[in-house]
Amino acid sequence: MRTCVDQLLALPHIDAPRLKGEVSYLAGRLEQLRLQRSITNEAYLDAGAIQGAIEMVANMIDMGVGQTEIQEHLRSTLQRAQRIENKHPGLNWAVESGRAS
Repeated sequence: MRTCVDQLLALPHIDAPRLKGEVSYLAGRLEQLRLQRSITNEAYLDAGAIQGAIEMVANMIDMGVGQTEIQEHLRSTLQRAQRIENKHPGLNWAVESGRAS
């Protein structure tokens, strides 16, 4: 998840469809990891906060919020994702390892 937010912040322009795609990916991947028991229920719930934050930012873009504020919210989300990764080591890898090459 940390990697996902890093990649979003690296974009020259952050748009809602890209964010919504990330939300969709995270929802599916986290559910898959939970069902496989690759992550705990606690990690699943904590990770859901990142998914929700990204979805909120996508909605903000749809409402016309400027890129500066969007980047600010994503930087805050990145800090939260880093704290969650510290609490659940390996979560970022588990989420990102499901991406198609």
